[in-house]
Amino acid sequence: MIRNILTFILIAAAWSARAQNNYPAIVIETGYGTMKAILYDDTPVHSSHYLKLVREGYFNGTLFHRVVRDFVIQGGAQDSRNAPAGVQIGGGRTDMELMPEFRTNRFHKKGALAAPRRGDDENPQKKSDASQFYIVQGKVYTPGRLDTLEMIVNIPIKNKLISTHYLPHRGRLDELKAANNASGFNALLDSLLNVVDSLYAAAPGKFLLPEERKAAYASLGGIDRLDGGYTVFGEVVEGLEVIDRIAALPVDANSRPETDAKIIRIYVEE
Repeated sequence: MIRNILTFILIAAAWSARAQNNYPAIVIETGYGTMKAILYDDTPVHSSHYLKLVREGYFNGTLFHRVVRDFVIQGGAQDSRNAPAGVQIGGGRTDMELMPEFRTNRFHKKGALAAPRRGDDENPQKKSDASQFYIVQGKVYTPGRLDTLEMIVNIPIKNKLISTHYLPHRGRLDELKAANNASGFNALLDSLLNVVDSLYAAAPGKFLLPEERKAAYASLGGIDRLDGGYTVFGEVVEGLEVIDRIAALPVDANSRPETDAKIIRIYVEE
């Protein structure tokens, strides 16, 4: 049953992705195979910007200069074009920064197409460096890890409720226990826990992963820790295996592939 539900959610998500109609699909031709990607309608600033660069041939001949297995492959930097072997590359451009377009329904599943950026200290607005891009590989999540993602946020909320509504009554519970008053002890305990549970169910700030995101992370994989911090403006819909080929390449100390992973060209699908 669970498998059927996950399959249904993924089919629905795939249909939703292909329902995009404001932007044409783009083709990313590399030395390791070809990928097709779509640009999202609900990130118009980024999608329009990257489409313009694609039509100008901006990324043609550049490299995937930063490759981290189980994480991302990043490319498109202009200083990577014809860069000598072993040279550190991947410099961004502050003159091509865009304000973020974070969308709760756009997340870092495998194949997500997103914009890198400078760190928070020097870039508190989280502006995108739209002179390059990255594509997510990530890892498949186990059910336990998905539960942990929610628990990390939610346990402090529940603990606060326990300290406020349960702990002040510990003394009375101890008295009932010492008096061997099992019925009184259980009645009070149940009452207190019911209060905590009801308040927790309605607690503001509680985090629950959307089912679509759970299904994608449990089947395709992804990187949850990037969600909400980087703009995801599209996704690879064909050629996910190309990501794996590039991500498997041996790299140097700067995460640059020892053998160039060249972006031959990116073009609009006719």
